[in-house]
Amino acid sequence: MFDFITLGRTVLVALALATLSGCVARPVGDFGRAQPGVLHDTIMPYAGDQLARVRKEPVSDFNQTDQEVLMHDRTWRFLVAAHGKDWMFDSSVELQRTRIGRARDYQFSTDRYYTWLRTTEYRSSPTRYSTVGRHILADLDTLPATFQSICAVLEVDRQRRVALAEIGGLEQGVADNVAARRAENQWHIDWFVRALTYRYDSYDYALDHLLVETPHEQSISVDESLRRMRPWVDRANRGDFCSGATAVGTGGGVTIPSRYQTMRIDTEVVVQK
Repeated sequence: MFDFITLGRTVLVALALATLSGCVARPVGDFGRAQPGVLHDTIMPYAGDQLARVRKEPVSDFNQTDQEVLMHDRTWRFLVAAHGKDWMFDSSVELQRTRIGRARDYQFSTDRYYTWLRTTEYRSSPTRYSTVGRHILADLDTLPATFQSICAVLEVDRQRRVALAEIGGLEQGVADNVAARRAENQWHIDWFVRALTYRYDSYDYALDHLLVETPHEQSISVDESLRRMRPWVDRANRGDFCSGATAVGTGGGVTIPSRYQTMRIDTEVVVQK
């Protein structure tokens, strides 16, 4: 039976320390990587595990493999967006990651990124297109390694199941831990898929609205980058992390016009009064 008083104190201490540290959001170090620390790596995850058990969710006592640690490191940048000033809700993401709070990313709306773009002051409007383009390219640069890390974790889960089936005499707790860790890993992979899809939809929404607000030919390169990202999104939603394909669509040599090039030009002559 859980000691709810101790649990409550643990959660309160974790949240109090997070508040005193300045923000619940996980701190970011060099190159956008998660910055290690006792609060976010030990205290908050411990409190989250206890709360997850109270909610009757699977919690594994297994140590993480190197592959699982790497997957968490690779996928983390897709769950937050420090460059967007919390447009992906960094604080709630950290509470979700540590399992102190339930999943909330289902509630994210795709207009938040565009709102951040249009309210950020730039010297010229085409710079907003450059910003979207940089963010998409940053995602594209890290997607191959991220998919490989997820594939490696799927293989680890498979090897656990094989070992469990072949080794006899193990206590029930081992089987329970295997099932719980597999559920935890799949939960994290599903979260990454939703985050990647959300990013794509947010970029797409922003590009469409920028074309209306501040039309510019620079949108052509952004549109091309977004089309390169689409196959990765499709693969993720199919659960295809291990095919080894580059996911950069060949297109058979056919160049599809960008949305800027296919815009209908208004030829109406407006008489100046």
